[in-house]
Amino acid sequence: MAANPWFSWHYVSQNYDTILTYLREHVILTVQTMVIGMVIAVPLALLARRFRWLTGPILGLSGVLYTIPSLALFGFLLPFTGLTRRTVLIGLVLYALLILVRNVLAGLDGVPAEVREAATGMGYGRAGMLWRVEFPVALPAIMAGLRVATVSTVALVTVGVIVGHGGLGQLIYEGFNNNFYRAEIMTGSVLCVALALAFDLLLIGLTRVLSPWARRRVRVR
Repeated sequence: MAANPWFSWHYVSQNYDTILTYLREHVILTVQTMVIGMVIAVPLALLARRFRWLTGPILGLSGVLYTIPSLALFGFLLPFTGLTRRTVLIGLVLYALLILVRNVLAGLDGVPAEVREAATGMGYGRAGMLWRVEFPVALPAIMAGLRVATVSTVALVTVGVIVGHGGLGQLIYEGFNNNFYRAEIMTGSVLCVALALAFDLLLIGLTRVLSPWARRRVRVR
C-alpha cells in the first residue's frame, strides 16, 4: 500500500512540468469555451427576445445538443476536426450554450417594466436601453449562468481525453493506465476540483465588482 499512496509530493515534484502543462490546457479550454459561448449566446438570447416565436426552437435545439453524449458528439466531429483541441472546444461550447442562452434570456426578461419605462422617459433608444440599462440590471442573472456553465465546463474538459486533449483528465486517465497509480489519479482529481472552485470564486468576485447596486439592494431588503 505504501508503494502506491493516494498523495505523493514526490510524484508532484518529479512531474511538475507535465502537471502544469495539463493544468494550462484545462484553463485555456475553459476560458475559450466561456468566451466563445457568450459571443454566441448573447445574440441568440437577443434574437429569442426580439422574436418570441424563436424562443422555443433556440432553447429546444440547445437542449438537444446538451443531451448528446460526449463520446457520440466527438464521434460526429472527428471526421471534420480530427484529433485536435478544436474538437473538444466545439463540443464544450455546444454543451455550454443551453445554460448561457437561458440565463441571458432570463436576466433580460427579469428587468422590471418600470425600469424600462423610466429609461424611455429619459430618452434612451432601443440600443442605449439594452446596453446601458437592461444588461447592467440583468448582469447578476447572466453571471449566475456563467458560473454554472464554467464549473460544468471544468468537469467536461476531462472528457477530452478521448481525443488526447483532456487537460487534467489526462492525468486521471494515465493514472488508470499506469497500474492504477493513485497519486496521479488523485492529483488530477484534486486539481480539477480546485480549478472549478477557483473559477467560481473569481466569477463571484467579478459579479460583486460589476454589479455593486445588487449587493446594496440585498442589504436594504
